[in-house]
Amino acid sequence: MKLRIIIAPLGILACEQPREDSIGQSGEVRDSAGVHIVQNPRPLAGSRIPWRIGPAPAASIGVLDGEDPYMLHYATDATKLSDGRIVVANGGDGQLRVFDAQGNHLATWGGEGEGPGEFSGLREVARWTGDSIVAWSAPRMGISIFDSDGNYGRTFRLADAAVWFWPESVTAGASILAIHSPEEADTVVVHLRDGEGRLKSSFGTFPHAEPYIVGDGEYGKLYWKTFGRRALWTPWGDRVAIGDTRRYEIRAFRADGSLERIVRRDHAPRTPTPGDVDADIEARVQRNTRGVESDSEADGYRERRRREYGAVPVAEHFPAFQSIMTDAADHLWVEEYEAPTDDFATRLWTVFDPEGQVVGFFETPRDWLVYEIGEDYILVWTQDELDVETMQVWPLERSAG
Repeated sequence: MKLRIIIAPLGILACEQPREDSIGQSGEVRDSAGVHIVQNPRPLAGSRIPWRIGPAPAASIGVLDGEDPYMLHYATDATKLSDGRIVVANGGDGQLRVFDAQGNHLATWGGEGEGPGEFSGLREVARWTGDSIVAWSAPRMGISIFDSDGNYGRTFRLADAAVWFWPESVTAGASILAIHSPEEADTVVVHLRDGEGRLKSSFGTFPHAEPYIVGDGEYGKLYWKTFGRRALWTPWGDRVAIGDTRRYEIRAFRADGSLERIVRRDHAPRTPTPGDVDADIEARVQRNTRGVESDSEADGYRERRRREYGAVPVAEHFPAFQSIMTDAADHLWVEEYEAPTDDFATRLWTVFDPEGQVVGFFETPRDWLVYEIGEDYILVWTQDELDVETMQVWPLERSAG
């Protein structure tokens, strides 16, 4: 990200162009062989949940120049503990950096390496039972547990024979949501694993990204269909929510792997234009050219990439949504999809209550990458035009409205 984030109280955030919104009414709930089906309309045009983000962050961690703990590099995740401490996974050096509720550095745990309590490519951190935490990098390195003082406890792995599962997130019941998706497969297997890495339940196999080979033989390169589908998953209270982006539908599974409910929301499919395809290709080309030293080398690289991306098939419709996550109050947040030629000032989310009934739209600043939503805060990552990374905690006021 290159743009500086411009923060304002949520009440004055607005889209730069109108979105296609339709009617908003309470969702219809019906039962099909014991499975609840919740059919929701799209919220009303211009409507927003009467929740507010505070005018200033309660904590802001990250500087251009200063003491090492405050200089973040590849900060891939963060979580807030019950006592208010903030734990940041700084992937650049494999450290778990701990700060108080105001953003003052308290301690540093872990580090780069392959020993006990060390990480190679630190990726995520999450709360475990009590105030202990878990953190992980590559599947083979395992999932490490630390107590609330940062003392290393143990490591466990997610593997069935030679099949490795990748940890994705931690559930409310201290289980691990894990996936297995071979590189060239168009499906993904989703499991729930216990605190020893053993299989608790399987949610099944789901359609995932559609691979496509550009070129022949040993020179072929693997790409994925442009604007193609993806499977998405997240813990949702004592359930697990799984959907794929071809349609606006989220399936909620019980911890034993059985389907409990299906949540749908009205959605009008959009067809990509040639301009959308061109804009998507150019954005990917520019991202992949970073680090190329000479201009002539970069120019040749860009042209090859444009030809390769241009040979990849394009999906008939844009994805129905962009991402999903849940908050501490068991609301499901579904991020609206933004096409390459859209120019929105904010990210728009449809929020559903714990039963799958639509609550309404909510906006967050466009340059926020949301890591965690608590009862009264939002924990986000941002980056300015100087590539300075910042982890921030913003107050969240939930009003009944």
